[in-house]
Amino acid sequence: MKIANSLTFLFTFLILNPTFAQSNQSKEWTMFHCSPDLRGFTTAKVPSKPALKWTFKTEGAINSSPAVSDSVVFIGSDDFNIYAVDLLKGSKIWSFKTEGPVQSSPLVLNRIVYIGSDDGYLYAIDSKSGALKWKYKTGGKISASPNWFKIGNSTNIVVGSYDNHLHCIDGDSGKQVWSYDTGNFINGAAAVGNGFTAFGGCDGILHIINLKDGKELKKIEIGAYIACSIALVDNLAYFGNMENSFSSVDIEKGTNLWTYSNNQFPYYSSPAVAGDKVVFGGRDKRVHCLNRINGKLIWTFATKGKVDSSPAIAIDKVVVGSEDGRLYILNLNGGKEIWSYDTASHISSSSPAVVDSKILIGCDNGSLYCFGEN
Repeated sequence: MKIANSLTFLFTFLILNPTFAQSNQSKEWTMFHCSPDLRGFTTAKVPSKPALKWTFKTEGAINSSPAVSDSVVFIGSDDFNIYAVDLLKGSKIWSFKTEGPVQSSPLVLNRIVYIGSDDGYLYAIDSKSGALKWKYKTGGKISASPNWFKIGNSTNIVVGSYDNHLHCIDGDSGKQVWSYDTGNFINGAAAVGNGFTAFGGCDGILHIINLKDGKELKKIEIGAYIACSIALVDNLAYFGNMENSFSSVDIEKGTNLWTYSNNQFPYYSSPAVAGDKVVFGGRDKRVHCLNRINGKLIWTFATKGKVDSSPAIAIDKVVVGSEDGRLYILNLNGGKEIWSYDTASHISSSSPAVVDSKILIGCDNGSLYCFGEN
């Protein structure tokens, strides 16, 4: 019955989301929240009986979220380094030193790792050798994760900075294509939709920008600092804010569809979306699941620490970390705990990647954890 339910959910999801079905690979998690729309969904399975396979130790806390490509895990650390780690063995392949903590999450594209640093640079690094291809300077730290899009034959990278700008950079040359001034910090990743990008920031505005020329399409007043990244589905934006509410906004109409607010705690976690459900963490120490159409609560799951980690949805399972130090697997349909593991340290901003029956996540103790089949 459980297998039948899982297959029914997956079939329904892929029918409703054909473009996702064409692009997703269960053995790849090449960027924060898996895909340019940042919906945090994968067709990869979680381990049926999870067990710790290996840990990789860095010298600083890990707030970066892992990316996986060609059986290599890429991660940043507060020890100023970017690491490439063998997915099967947990051994270091290479490391690259920046001039600041690396809280940004990597994007792996065309054998290049794109990642920001608190030193204000976006780095492009050869994924095989760890050699620098180019670096692009902004005027502030980059904690946001880079995203990407193509126009014609050109691959461009978009990333926000604490210099108040969203930057668009040519992926091959590292030259600026355009920049957009928001007037305040950009903390989360910019989601990429059909010809536009959507992101929030400390100005309390949801910005909708034309990817071709960086011109403003819409500014939607939210009235509260948006620290998380936006998830995009069908031209609808899903996101929480630091004034204790979570919203769905119709981008085409520029109107708020619904707002969920049932506590006095902010939302820093970025949402994951699958089918008719949207899932996100809160600083109320809970994971929340809402009906994404009407914003009605479906379930909550209580942890013992705030949940700034952004959940991943793997078919019908939710994977998420908490500052109580535990990594959880929950049932998407009812929010029941299936499994958890105590890392004995906080899991703050690092968010899980799920690939090929493996789960990867970073921790405040400086360790990258890999869980697989027992």
